[in-house]
Amino acid sequence: MSVQTQRMTVEAFDQFVTLPQNANRLFEYIGGEVVEVVSNQVASQIAARISGFIFIYLLNNDIGFITGADGGYRVSGERYIPDVAFVSKVKQAEISNEAYGPNPPDLAVEVLSPSNLAPEMRLKIGNYLAAGTLVWVVDPDTKTVEVYTPGKRARRLDVDDTLDGGDVLPGFELAVKDIFVG
Repeated sequence: MSVQTQRMTVEAFDQFVTLPQNANRLFEYIGGEVVEVVSNQVASQIAARISGFIFIYLLNNDIGFITGADGGYRVSGERYIPDVAFVSKVKQAEISNEAYGPNPPDLAVEVLSPSNLAPEMRLKIGNYLAAGTLVWVVDPDTKTVEVYTPGKRARRLDVDDTLDGGDVLPGFELAVKDIFVG
């Protein structure tokens, strides 16, 4: 995810990301630092697969909207860009036109790539949970998904398990093995 960091206030960050030289770059604001978002094709493919399954679910259950790896969110005073996110219509009636939407997502999917740093991920998970966000952390190397639900113990699922949407995506189920096909 990150290739460079620099410290600044969130107000300075909000101005920094609008500079012309940053127009085609993605940044997160994590723990007071600017972090440039970088991925790879493996993480991108996995995120696209998950997004596709959630999209199909939403065609039949019009309860919210989904964003991809360039949709930003304000989470616990920070700015995050999850690989996949879902926001319910109950929380936000319409999709935001802002670079970083005003509400944290109901579901954030973070697909690990080689540049992800463990301290950043721990901070993000903690902030997502504090904001009431369900978090799926997908590890392409171990073919596992860690599920973080606010107020509950984390669960680690492997290719023999089934991921579910819990209260966020009622009735949604996805075999973990189907995330890693391809």
